Amino acid sequence: MKLMTISLAAGLLLSLGATAVHADTLLIERVQAEQNQALPKRGASMASVEARFGTPQQKMSAVGGGSRHTPPITRWVYANFSVYFENNHVVDSVLTRANAEEVGPAPARQ
Repeated sequence: MKLMTISLAAGLLLSLGATAVHADTLLIERVQAEQNQALPKRGASMASVEARFGTPQQKMSAVGGGSRHTPPITRWVYANFSVYFENNHVVDSVLTRANAEEVGPAPARQ
């Protein structure tokens, strides 16, 4: 009985480990895809992003900006990625989700 319990516990741990490895692989693949994608670089101005990547599909309204510690953050949406600006400069660029099952950050409330 003790051997059966150990076997079941080992099987459960192995199956949980396989799930974690699978999730890590997806994250690694996602990071590699972002590294190979031409995305706006941190610090670039809005004007230079628009000149290089064209007009975005959507320019979201700025949020924040109430004080020096909460500068306005704006998001521009392109077909394959989004660009986040603090004031007039890029703070981050991220790829759009590949499919509905991909886990990522929660969408911003508008």
